[in-house]
Amino acid sequence: MVKINVEDAPVLSPEPDAFVLALDDALTGFAQLAPRQAKVVELRYFGGLSEEEVAEVMQTSARIVRRDWQFAKAWLQQELGTTGAE
Repeated sequence: MVKINVEDAPVLSPEPDAFVLALDDALTGFAQLAPRQAKVVELRYFGGLSEEEVAEVMQTSARIVRRDWQFAKAWLQQELGTTGAE
């Protein structure tokens, strides 16, 4: 996994990527339906945290984080019309 400093992102991509914008829109809607699972996506996808680290931050178990992550990925893939990996 490649981690990028947020301040460096405009330099790497001066134009907003269509996928990133669609993902942001989907996550906004998802957060209304499933706020805890959306937080897991934030911490895993954007924060780069492991399941164990997310569990610690959210004061829950890694098992719940894993379940939330799987649910969120499936929901977002369906919403975005994609199939993909973690």
